[in-house]
Amino acid sequence: MNEYILFMHDDGGPTADDDWGVYLTRLKESGVFQGGSSIGGGVCLSRAGEAKPISAQLSGYIKVSAETLEDAKLLVHGNPAFVAGGTVEIRELVRD
Repeated sequence: MNEYILFMHDDGGPTADDDWGVYLTRLKESGVFQGGSSIGGGVCLSRAGEAKPISAQLSGYIKVSAETLEDAKLLVHGNPAFVAGGTVEIRELVRD
């Protein structure tokens, strides 16, 4: 089983807390949910000079487990940010 992060971007319409509750409950009941949170402000640091600005469009993340990227893509169905027309970025957590 692989691990993926679903990054929600803030480029969609509004979402309701109830919608998030239904979606997260579905992920938890299916056994794929591994955590998540809203993402607040922050800072980027670099020892090699001036750092780039933070990725301001990121508004939250959900960590899930799935066999393949195709399976992880299926987990976006019902995601309130996606349903509201926003972007959900899926990234694999690579373990060495």
